[in-house]
Amino acid sequence: MRRFGQVAAAMGIWALSLTTGCGNFWVYPGSLTSTASNTGDYVYVANQTTETLAGYVVGTGTLTAISGLPRTLGFTPTSLVVNPANTMVFVAGTNLGVGYIDTFQIGSGGVLSLLLTNQVGSADEVSMDVSPDGQWLVGLDANGLTLDEYQITSTTASTGQLTLGNPETYAFPSGAGSVVPGALKFAPNGNYVYAAEGTAGDLVVPFTTSGGTWGTPQTLELASGSGTADNALAVSSGSGYLYVARSGVNAGLAVFTISSSNGQLNQVGSTLASGTHPTSVVVNKAGTDIYLANQGTGSISEYSVASNGTVAALTPASVTTTSAPWALAVDNSGNYLLATSQAGSPDLAMYSYSSGQLVLATSTATGTDPTGAVALATTH
Repeated sequence: MRRFGQVAAAMGIWALSLTTGCGNFWVYPGSLTSTASNTGDYVYVANQTTETLAGYVVGTGTLTAISGLPRTLGFTPTSLVVNPANTMVFVAGTNLGVGYIDTFQIGSGGVLSLLLTNQVGSADEVSMDVSPDGQWLVGLDANGLTLDEYQITSTTASTGQLTLGNPETYAFPSGAGSVVPGALKFAPNGNYVYAAEGTAGDLVVPFTTSGGTWGTPQTLELASGSGTADNALAVSSGSGYLYVARSGVNAGLAVFTISSSNGQLNQVGSTLASGTHPTSVVVNKAGTDIYLANQGTGSISEYSVASNGTVAALTPASVTTTSAPWALAVDNSGNYLLATSQAGSPDLAMYSYSSGQLVLATSTATGTDPTGAVALATTH
């Protein structure tokens, strides 16, 4: 198992990092120093090419740059997340084989203040999510078969210091494809964490609601050589369905029911068609529509969700975007969908909805186009 260091701001010692973002996990037995929430509508974007963090205020069809952003990071970013209270942003990345997680405080107007740069050993957190209670951050580590758990305490709220908990080691059966960590999400009810693991398939890990205890991992494997890869996933608001962005053979949106008793996944029907190489999937706030970013075809596929859970493609089935769309997120108001592009010019687009279909509202450049905007996070 990998060894991590711990950052102590006052002592100048590098520490094991723990982070908070958006999501759901175990219940922390104590309380945070601050219980205030930020109700602003903001989106933050990590750009790998420029190694910067940008941010915007979401208005009525507008994106206005947040004061002081973009700002240069000391590493190449890979993922970021906003905590449930909308008071902190966590940005993960690497530099020369060393992993980092920056902890930022969200101030008035979305302005960010750096609290601490946490060094996390060799961890490369390609995706992060935070427990619904805001007390645990979990990262999907590309440098090993682990889920890295970071605890958020009252100290974190004031100093940004993260503390590593118990990393969970997992394994896929020998007949599965290669593990390629892609995305991690928590069930809204906090009982499970899900991870898309490329050609190996998907991972389901149960949790208790106290103490941060991991259950026995379950795998939904893809056969080696199948030519299929699971790249990203999303969970319905009621924790009853899992939606997977699947590339390769039969690329598209795979829909699974989630057993309330043991978290077991069962696919519903066939994979719904999409463009090529889907990289991200999100559900709108109302739970009535699903969107899939297709990097290969430069499009976003659109699907409707019926009251009985049935998913079907909208007409038209997709909207054309700038090249190589990569990450998707829904804004705080629920009125807009944000999309980044790895090669777009500009590389951040915002869409409104018309009967579920996307309509471009505005776009902006997060750096010198074309750039590598690979991750984004919105306030909740």
